[in-house]
This record gives sequence, C-alpha cells and structure tokens, in this order.
Amino acid sequence: MKWKNRRQSSNIEDRRGQQNPKQGLGKLNPLLIGQLIKILFSKTGVIIIGVFLAFSFLTGNNPLSIINSFFSGDYSSSQTSASYKSTKTEDEMVEFSSTILADTEDVWNKLLNNYREPTLVLFTNSVNSACGNTSSASGPFYCPGDEKLYLDLSFFDEMATKLNAPGDFAQAYVIAHEVGHHIQKIMGTTNKINKLRGKISQTEFNKYSVRLELQADFLAGVWAHHSEKMSKMMETGDLNEALNAANAIGDDRLQKSATGRVVPDSFTHGTSEQRMRWFKKGFDTGDLSNGDTFGTNSL
Repeated sequence: MKWKNRRQSSNIEDRRGQQNPKQGLGKLNPLLIGQLIKILFSKTGVIIIGVFLAFSFLTGNNPLSIINSFFSGDYSSSQTSASYKSTKTEDEMVEFSSTILADTEDVWNKLLNNYREPTLVLFTNSVNSACGNTSSASGPFYCPGDEKLYLDLSFFDEMATKLNAPGDFAQAYVIAHEVGHHIQKIMGTTNKINKLRGKISQTEFNKYSVRLELQADFLAGVWAHHSEKMSKMMETGDLNEALNAANAIGDDRLQKSATGRVVPDSFTHGTSEQRMRWFKKGFDTGDLSNGDTFGTNSL
C-alpha cells in the first residue's frame, strides 16, 4: 500500500503500556461509600455538586461520563505510559493504523450523512472498555457502548506468523472490518441483533452473529472500493492480501486448526469462503444496498 506521508487521524487513544485498572470502584475503599453518601446529602455536598457541575459546564465534559469513568476505574489518559518502550517497527504500525483510520473517515464521511468518527484505542495485553475487560488474546474488537475500536498491535504480527496472513492491506482490512461494526451501530443493526440475546437459543443467536460479521466484512470491502477511487493507495497484490486474511480467520479454518474438527453451530464469524465472498462483493460493487447479509439466501 502507498500509505506513507498521508493524513493521520486525530481519533487515536494510545493506552499502550498502561496498567489496566480493575472494574468496579477502582481505588475507592468500599467502606467509605456510606460516609460519602452522607456528605453528598449535606450542605457541603450541595456545594461540592455545584462546583462539580460548574467545572463540567466550563470544560465541556459530560458529568455523568466523568462519574461513570471514575467509578468504573476506566478514566484513562490518552498518552502512552511513560515507562512503555515502543520499537521503531511498532511506531510505524501506529502511524499506519492512524493513516488507515483517517482513510476510513474520508470514505464514510462521504458515504454517510452525519457520520460519527470512532476512536481507535491502542493497548497492550488487556484493556477496559464500556464492553468490559478484554484480553488482547481475543483480538481486535469494536465496543458499541463507547463507539471505540480496540487494537493490540501485536495482533498484526500474529496475523503474519501464526495465521499466515501477512501484508499491510491485510492489516488495513482488519481495521476497516472493525469500522464496519461502527457503521452497523450507527445504522441501528447492532442494537437490533443485541435485542435478540436471551430471547432465542445460543445456536440461533450465533447465526445472527455470523450475519453481522459478514456484513462488517462487506462494509470493509465497500471502504476499500471507495478508498481506491479516492486515495489510490492500493498496489498489486493488496486485494489478495485482504482476501487471504479473510480466509485465514474463517470459523471453519480456525476450528480445524485448533481442534481438528469443525462445529458449524458454534460459528460466530462465518466460514472462510463466506468472509472472502462478502468482502469481495463490497469491494466489487461499493454499493451499500448490496450488503444485506440477513436475507434468506444471503449465506
């Protein structure tokens, strides 16, 4: 890809090297809760609340989000931990990821009215989000609760060495896929699927999850289609890198590699063939109207 010396996104939150605080009350001693409640309902408490609201108003921060972040232990700095030592290769990956995110912003701001740009959170080992505490072993993910993408850059190395899916466009596909989940959140698709949780069997819910993931693959393809028209970043072999990555992370291939057998009822992301097909469909058409993976004959 011809990605260097291009615009980088400002929607990057770098948490690499930061210790992941526990969820719940963070460092607050539970024994102090009773005393805090008494203070809040006193005259002193009224003054404190007034000062707090005034501060929130002047700084433009949502007071509820500040309170939630404080009590969840997830009020994170946007800067990398001072003790974290990044390598030259990793620094390049940060630049690359920021550039790809910027490119998705350019494409989706053009395709969607009032597009809300998501934030990309870079982390190491584990991270807190509105979706809970997650280990990097789970791979990149999107949290609809805070509209952020989460990525441990070591995943790109795992793609090349463990999944045999190297290449910068393969990595771009991963970021674009997570942005695809953000598009689904904006369109209301994610919320519709989440409402089914607990109302249908796990096997049936898995089928809806597959369709959701395949649509994110399709949306990644739509991004690639329009990105190529707008930025001309693609080079010979880039499309094959993305298709190879989609093939590498199919449920059937991953299950076969891990256990030697395939259990279709447990699929949550789709087969290798499905993932490649839907990404390619998005890339070939660039048309959002062709992305109905929930149709009767879509799979």
